[in-house]
Amino acid sequence: MSLIKDGTRHHTYADYLTWPDDKTGELVDGVAYIREPSPPARLHQGIVGGLYCQVAEALEDRASHVYMAPFEVRLPRSTEPDDEVDTVVQPDVLIVCDLHKLDARGMRGAPDWLAEVASPSTARYDQVVKLSAYERAGVREVWLTDPADRSLTIYHLAAGRYGRPAILGLRGKTQLSAVDGVTIDWDRMLAKLE
Repeated sequence: MSLIKDGTRHHTYADYLTWPDDKTGELVDGVAYIREPSPPARLHQGIVGGLYCQVAEALEDRASHVYMAPFEVRLPRSTEPDDEVDTVVQPDVLIVCDLHKLDARGMRGAPDWLAEVASPSTARYDQVVKLSAYERAGVREVWLTDPADRSLTIYHLAAGRYGRPAILGLRGKTQLSAVDGVTIDWDRMLAKLE
């Protein structure tokens, strides 16, 4: 999948809602990033599905919800109405603990945890553009997973900023810190994908 950046004007969620069904993408700080249609790689889809399944299993009897893309997350800067929100993203997998943030369109506000699974054409976008938006919005924990080099980069929010990330291999088990009781078993997940 590749992205086309449209910074010709400042876009809002009101604009986003008028896009035709065959035009998908995200808004970050008013800039539209349009996805060119192409099927995601098998390993990318396998990791997204594996994360979703393991998180859903861990949250089964809890009042938190897990979602996977496509799922709209509006990240307002303050109290502006939805039509004026200029950042709308679709993380690969996310957890919402405050169910008041959910509505018919998706959610408004920061998820508690989210994961992005990189592809060669979106890795820089995830690491620079979206990560900055997640920090501004207050996402407590962000996982950037790179299937190509089998690595996981974890960012934790402290005092409103992401500090130096932890970089791990996709092996063994990794526990979420933003949501108690959720652990990802990479060995189990990747064994099913190989």
